[in-house]
Amino acid sequence: MSALSLYASPLFQPLRPWLERLPQRPDTQAVAELATQFPIHAENGQRIRFVPPQADGLVYECRIWESGEVETRPDNWHDFFNALVWLSFPKTKIAVSAAHMRAMQAPGEKRTNTRDVLTHFDECGIVVLSCRPELLDLLRGFCWKELFVERRAEVISSMRFVIFGHATYEQLLKPFRGLTAKAVLYEVSEDWLRMSTEAQLSAVDTLLAADLASGKYTRPRDFQPLPLLGIPGVTPESENPDYYDDTWQFRPGRRAKA
Repeated sequence: MSALSLYASPLFQPLRPWLERLPQRPDTQAVAELATQFPIHAENGQRIRFVPPQADGLVYECRIWESGEVETRPDNWHDFFNALVWLSFPKTKIAVSAAHMRAMQAPGEKRTNTRDVLTHFDECGIVVLSCRPELLDLLRGFCWKELFVERRAEVISSMRFVIFGHATYEQLLKPFRGLTAKAVLYEVSEDWLRMSTEAQLSAVDTLLAADLASGKYTRPRDFQPLPLLGIPGVTPESENPDYYDDTWQFRPGRRAKA
């Protein structure tokens, strides 16, 4: 399978600089070498490295904190994309890892709600940005046909969709009806939309890292559900307005405020 067909979705855009350097399979050794060429250092100074799973029983997040080692299974798409998200959004992944450690060290706590929220976004998070707040309101209000059909041209010109969750990248290899991510929404300036893709991704990394480190999100439902196959350009079927009549996939909700 060619790179063009394997990573056909425009939602792979954040990872493309790395995917173009790698074989068309989950090559853990190649990813480990990229981490050497483009080093990342955790909050405590440990250099991030992608290593095979270990048998010593150390908790995944504790291993990252203590040694910088991110366990990465060979020939595994899920872990492969996790590593690429580390390379693409290092500040946010560091913030997530550090927040997990703080939650684990809280007295009397085992699996906190904080950790559930972090894991939820780490697996299936997406960032939606727009210079048009009314478009974000339509998304919040589940007004899918008004957003993606009636205002489709504005969505294309004035909104950006940035996948963070590594499980979502894995699912995009074989997208299915109802594929949904959990979104955080940001209003940005028109100048922001004119920045290069590289600059936009760096800005997203900074925004996300700050918000996740601050504990802004306390429940999984704090994130906005977003059916990914409704985003223009993700599937050819969405070019037909009737596609959005599928209320199983595009659950209706309250009308957004004008």
